[in-house]
Amino acid sequence: MIRRNRILRNSPAIRAMVAETILTPADFIAPLFVTEGKGVKEEIGSMPGYFRHSLDLTVKEAQDLWAMGIKSVLVFIKCPDELKDNKGTEALNPDGLMQRAVKAIKDAIPDMVVMTDVALDPYSSYGHDGIVEGQEIVNDATVNVLAEMSVSHARAGADLVAPSDMMDGRILAIREALEYNGFSKTGIMAYSAKYASCFYGPFRDALDSAPGFGDKKTYQMDFANAREALKETLMDVEEGADIVMVKPAMAYLDIIRLIKDSVTVPVSAYHVSGEYAMIKAAAKMGWLNEEKAVIESLTSIKRAGADLIATYFAKDAVQLLNK
Repeated sequence: MIRRNRILRNSPAIRAMVAETILTPADFIAPLFVTEGKGVKEEIGSMPGYFRHSLDLTVKEAQDLWAMGIKSVLVFIKCPDELKDNKGTEALNPDGLMQRAVKAIKDAIPDMVVMTDVALDPYSSYGHDGIVEGQEIVNDATVNVLAEMSVSHARAGADLVAPSDMMDGRILAIREALEYNGFSKTGIMAYSAKYASCFYGPFRDALDSAPGFGDKKTYQMDFANAREALKETLMDVEEGADIVMVKPAMAYLDIIRLIKDSVTVPVSAYHVSGEYAMIKAAAKMGWLNEEKAVIESLTSIKRAGADLIATYFAKDAVQLLNK
């Protein structure tokens, strides 16, 4: 033989030298769940080891992430039930929990990239991502609120807004609203290919945002489709998206690669709560090694083409990479 491929697998040092995909702390976006109160740290039952924090502890968590080399966070808030309605009223409150969270994080860590969730489900009395009329989640009225919501987040100091609703036309509406209000430096990370997935269950527990009726299949994508994901993504880029996202990640590696090969903007992927919970549950049962599963899973997402990975394993992964 003149070609022995095993030569380049012969030792850890050689394997590291020729590795095609390398994870770094800067690859990760850390989701933060914020709740009202002070000194509150509530573990999410279906997401072992992950917590809702009150604002004071959220800032401390963000500082810890920054010290580890994680440069970006994606903020979600748990809205009290008494503030929920069908219009997203609380989402536009300049003193709302999201707005206060953004300000607090940016005041504490000015260079942290703060991204904000833009969707109505945390604020909706119906648990849907849009305004409900009868049994329909209406598109255009929702888009108007999402644009206002994005401006409110930008005003609070968000670096990027992240519309996760999958309403038609919302990227253009948000971009125009940001420009009109003087926020030309605020970016948009569009959830461009967000599938109607069963893997979101633990997240909905975290924010108490499960739909009160029906499902989200009239606006989130059919998991049977790939070309549709490309169509949605290309439209978002045309409308002004700075970063595009595929969600979920592990069951959609083919979609990540398809989109990576088709756009020139950065591609992010969301390693979602159900994917996190599966690894945690299997590790608890002794069926797999959690540490190895975390790194292999995240590497597969980056290898598929993701430039950024939103993951609940962000802190764990950095600690593992530093071993």
